[in-house]
Amino acid sequence: MGFFDALTGTRRPADGVEPGSAEELRKALLGLNGPDVPYAVRYGAGDGGAHLVAEWRVAEPVWQGLFLDSRLTHTLRFRLRLVPQSHEVRVVQEYGEVTRVGSPPRLVVSGQYTRGQGRTVSRQWVLGGGADGGPRATETFRFDTADLRDPLRDTVLASGWIWRGVAFGSL
Repeated sequence: MGFFDALTGTRRPADGVEPGSAEELRKALLGLNGPDVPYAVRYGAGDGGAHLVAEWRVAEPVWQGLFLDSRLTHTLRFRLRLVPQSHEVRVVQEYGEVTRVGSPPRLVVSGQYTRGQGRTVSRQWVLGGGADGGPRATETFRFDTADLRDPLRDTVLASGWIWRGVAFGSL
């Protein structure tokens, strides 16, 4: 891996993994959807040249409580463009600002965002007494942007394609 690849988060499949077709990869990525995951992968028609988009489900009522309880101030979206000629998926990560409005509060995603290849982790702990009488911290909530990025990236790599992070420019 070169220096620029390290900066952009680019990863290559293991040696000997034959790349599948773009349609097989698209189906595999869409197959990551499910009722138990806090993100959705969808077709990206009209979304800046992306073929697929994966993002947190901040607007869905079932998941709003999770995002409100976490006190997160940002949301995350991955825009993916499949390039069959080179068997690579060009990926842009976008972070949007989230604000809480109304009573009861609801999440609203602002129009401002940044792009990059960073990672955000949010954790909440409760302090209490342990079985031995000493203090004990119990993790009550964990939210990590890798929970969205890793399944996407692992699916791309298992399909024999390159995961190419794009920090600047277009897809």
